[in-house]
Amino acid sequence: MEHFIVSARKYRPQIFEDVIGQETITNTLENAIKNNHLAQALLFTGPRGVGKTTCARILAKRINQESMQNVSEDEDFAFNIFELDAASNNSVDDIRSLTDQVRIPPQVGKYKVYIIDEVHMLSQSAFNAFLKTLEEPPAHAIFILATTEKHKIIPTILSRCQIFDFKRITVNDIKNYLKKIAKEEQISAEDDALHIIAQKADGALRDALSIYDRVVSFCGKELTRQAVAENLNVLDYEVYFRVTDLILENKIPDLLLEFNSILSKGFDAHHFIIGLASHFRDLLVAKTPNTVSLLEVGENTQKTYIDQAKKSSDNFLLKAIEIANTGDLRYKESKNQRLLIELILMQLSSITFDGEKKNDNQFIIPAHHFKKSTAAQLAIDKETSIIPVTSSEDTSYTSEKEELTSNTKNVIEEPQQPEIQKPNLKLEPRRISALSISNIDNQQESISKKLDFVDESLLPKDEFTSEQLVKLWDEFSHQQLQSGKKLKNAVLTSAEPSCNGNEILYQVSSKNMKEQFLSIAPYLLKFLKEKLNNYSIFITVEILETIQKKYAHTPKEKYELLSKKNIELDLLRERFKLEL
Repeated sequence: MEHFIVSARKYRPQIFEDVIGQETITNTLENAIKNNHLAQALLFTGPRGVGKTTCARILAKRINQESMQNVSEDEDFAFNIFELDAASNNSVDDIRSLTDQVRIPPQVGKYKVYIIDEVHMLSQSAFNAFLKTLEEPPAHAIFILATTEKHKIIPTILSRCQIFDFKRITVNDIKNYLKKIAKEEQISAEDDALHIIAQKADGALRDALSIYDRVVSFCGKELTRQAVAENLNVLDYEVYFRVTDLILENKIPDLLLEFNSILSKGFDAHHFIIGLASHFRDLLVAKTPNTVSLLEVGENTQKTYIDQAKKSSDNFLLKAIEIANTGDLRYKESKNQRLLIELILMQLSSITFDGEKKNDNQFIIPAHHFKKSTAAQLAIDKETSIIPVTSSEDTSYTSEKEELTSNTKNVIEEPQQPEIQKPNLKLEPRRISALSISNIDNQQESISKKLDFVDESLLPKDEFTSEQLVKLWDEFSHQQLQSGKKLKNAVLTSAEPSCNGNEILYQVSSKNMKEQFLSIAPYLLKFLKEKLNNYSIFITVEILETIQKKYAHTPKEKYELLSKKNIELDLLRERFKLEL
């Protein structure tokens, strides 16, 4: 069995031209060597896997090649290059040993190059012991320091080095390099599959090569987008395209099922909402031909982005990005994170809803829009040959309550129609046994309960007086007080209702009181309709700032109320210099 060498070692660049994504730095080092303008100490800093140590080795080899003539290309000058891992050799003694070695000139070549990796791991004392040697080394010594955390290096070391900042390698550069390697190894790889690997690497070529080896072990000689996404456990573009289509079609139930499927596959909800926000951003970018180049995706995926961008309006995408970004910011603070993402998805699906929107910011399509007849109910209707009475509006209490809590409409309508006499249900004549008669009666009763829709013209509309209204209003507020709902009672008794025909007008003094009143209004309206025997009445609530407050809540309000009743209270406060 042949010994396997990982791609990160097998394809490590040997010359500056092979270094990917760091052209500025490699060109600078090449010119410095040619012009004999190389500093005695260099600091290579940047993220992991971007070529710091590789460039240090190439530089150490190149400066010795330039100093000698007729040198073989295979000569690596191994005796002139010393690598020190500062993560494990970070003491003062290690640095003293290094400075002792620096004094000895090289036996082959002109320079001795010391590469100190992870230099930020040196102790404070080791840094101080290294200062003098780093600033004035022998003419034959060059130091190359490499680190991923430049901020941990003391300023006195930084001031003695020529600093080179390595950048993250772009997705396209990594993808093209992987494509080149796949071609050399005779592996068939889809462009989108290599793009997923490049994105997963997050700008580190070494990570990309490690992922590439792992995926090749899984897929063999053919890398497909689906196989790579499955192996790396990443959310594919198709998932976001499918989710966006459901959002544009306002299919909240299907969208929640899709989200549940994503979670069941082990994906993190936070990563999902971050990816969805990025997907909306990419759709916005794809709407303009000039900015399509900003999409870091394959050609086939780019076409899909352009097609879906045509179906999405600018207004929808801007609102969707804002809502998804809000979900990202609030995710870590939320106690019920799944519920938060589900609410975000429902709000996204409601952006393009054509129906009545009562609150654009947090509007969610009411549940009754998605109600469908179940198979069992259809079977019962078919068996009994009953055609239920239909209405243009759904009058179920649950749906109306959901609409009421999702908006701040001033007019409150009754959430549930009262029970009225249902038409007699007659079954088709057939032979039945005596034992099944009671079962049929129960079946008729259960069917009659399902007829929730009634004709409003059949409901009574008796006239009533203001005195009757006030009396019943007080009775309902007293019921709230007895049940422990003191805040509801306070809101209901803060003013006196008035009536104008079937309209009941109620005025409150603040927005908070209005919200409290709206939460109890459906129950109040049902109570009044039953007691007044008038099912056409409705309540209109208004905010009137000039209403005199009947209750004192703050210490200042309580003091003002007491001082009006007893003027000597002010004298007492002044004499003893009291404060609230």
